Amino acid sequence: MADYSIHVLEYSFVPNYHKSGVLYGAHNQGYVKLPYCYVLIRSEDHVALVDVGYNDKDYGKHLGDKFGVENWRSPKVVLAEFGLTPEDVDTVFITHAHFDHFGNVEDFPNATFYIQRDEIEKWVWAMSLPDRLRWMMIAVDPGDILRGVNLAAEGRLRVVEGSQENVLPGIDLHLARDSHTFGSMWVTVRNDGKSDSEDTWVLAGDLVYQFANLKNDGSVVGVDTMYTPVGLAVGSQMNLLLATEEMMKQVGYDDTRVIPIHEEGLADTFPCRITGENLRISEICLADGAKSAVS
Repeated sequence: MADYSIHVLEYSFVPNYHKSGVLYGAHNQGYVKLPYCYVLIRSEDHVALVDVGYNDKDYGKHLGDKFGVENWRSPKVVLAEFGLTPEDVDTVFITHAHFDHFGNVEDFPNATFYIQRDEIEKWVWAMSLPDRLRWMMIAVDPGDILRGVNLAAEGRLRVVEGSQENVLPGIDLHLARDSHTFGSMWVTVRNDGKSDSEDTWVLAGDLVYQFANLKNDGSVVGVDTMYTPVGLAVGSQMNLLLATEEMMKQVGYDDTRVIPIHEEGLADTFPCRITGENLRISEICLADGAKSAVS
């Protein structure tokens, strides 16, 4: 029995993103399209999101413009493709606090948010550092961190320390400390509740940008499988690789079950459609009895 439908929802994109940001060491490999997305996880009992995108105003808009983001659409517009509103969302898992993942907090007034303690606490610390150390903040909107603290004051923030099973039935959270960020997190959906299920999915956040991070691109002779970390790490590339190994282990080393939300090539692996807003919906799996949102 599959309890959850999972869809990757594009809300904007960078048409030309240098590949060295996606794939460590790819300095001479040109540019790729980088979709900006969040993930909808839906069952009969829950409407959950993995990340919430960014708010296209104030400093969030400044960062979006800085990174060359185009065709931004609000959660209200994106979720309407499923007959949902932001008010319908009851649970949000924040993989990390970069602006394009943690910026639309205020759009979800009825949701409880989950974030790793290392993530929220250390961004507050990073904000206190002198300007000469501001590189760590290049993809962070300080306003997002303050809005996260506000959630705590409202009783809507759940701070996770390490791994936590069954946050919702069959949904687990895992910490990748000092990797892409201080406390990056990935989400595992065990769609029949079993740890060894063939219907287990890993939603990788930015621990994996694209499928190329999971397999050798042919540049290393004699190596069939080699992980290559993403280009940006506040922590270490080693910790990114070790997190990738743990994610792959959870899905029996089936790289199509580790879902990178910045991957344009999802359309080559999963059913998808382009909306009237020129944004892609990728259908990762369907709950039993659920109707397709892309056909």
